[in-house]
Amino acid sequence: MKSMMKFVGVAAIAATLAACGQTDIERGATGALIGGAVASVTGESVTKGVLIGGAAGAVSCSVAPNAPNCYR
Repeated sequence: MKSMMKFVGVAAIAATLAACGQTDIERGATGALIGGAVASVTGESVTKGVLIGGAAGAVSCSVAPNAPNCYR
């Protein structure tokens, strides 16, 4: 139950931060933060979480160009 509460807390923070960043670098940093936090809570490799989250954040506007904060 305690780990579920941690997961819900991290998910709420991740949802809040998901749209942060106006540049690819800012979105990459936010993605890395979220990826590392989620990996930590779920017991996965934090390094892999940071790398995957950072990459996903950096390319997010290339994949979904009409998403919030995607200015071209």
